[in-house]
Amino acid sequence: MTDPRPGLIGRRLEGVDGIIAVSSGKGGVGKSMVASTLALHLAEKGHSVGLLDLDFTSPATHVILGIDGLFPEEEYGIIPPVTHGINYMSITFFALDKPTPLRGADVSDAITELLAITRWGDLDRLIIDMPPGLGDATLDVIRFIEGIRFLVVTTPSKVAYETVRKQLALLKKLQIPIIGVVENMTREPTDYVSLKVENDGAQYLGAIGYDERLEESIGDEARLKETKFYAEASKLYSKIN
Repeated sequence: MTDPRPGLIGRRLEGVDGIIAVSSGKGGVGKSMVASTLALHLAEKGHSVGLLDLDFTSPATHVILGIDGLFPEEEYGIIPPVTHGINYMSITFFALDKPTPLRGADVSDAITELLAITRWGDLDRLIIDMPPGLGDATLDVIRFIEGIRFLVVTTPSKVAYETVRKQLALLKKLQIPIIGVVENMTREPTDYVSLKVENDGAQYLGAIGYDERLEESIGDEARLKETKFYAEASKLYSKIN
């Protein structure tokens, strides 16, 4: 029997003007922080925005934004709750913050289900916090979501950028639009990442400096917006259409 869900995904997303996948080659580079603050920035600028946490390995956007006690409504699908001006959906609503050890076909099935049941309505932008790496989740999102664009996050680490390099190569091979690369947690000015990104045929959007006070703002949206991180990140986000 043919699975009807892939066909339903397009209809669920037809009211969304632009979809941005925030991705990274490996974990620990601040990908979820970038996805969360990008959504906050867009909402602050008056855009209607959604945030979908698809990081089945370690969902964190609900922690970053201090989202607790919310749950989506059910009406011919799932309607995301609104928090901080953001339409929010996460696997944690269904896993109840417990580990979700999914593999292979289970990952694909979970992603398909979440995309097929979520009613986003009309949005200017939908931000997707992707799992790190080049696994099934990335390939499924590319397959299911037409017109998706990728924003890639790295750190100044050579190891981190090596995984990003492979990711950029895959996206280019699949002809998936790449918005650019954000370099996060920089401590000293360096052109290592910017030159590498240029050599790999992508746009370097800029660097966000390491903010030692960022950790204490996690879970408090108002304090998060007052951080050095948010100020620097917002300047980069302003370059994104």
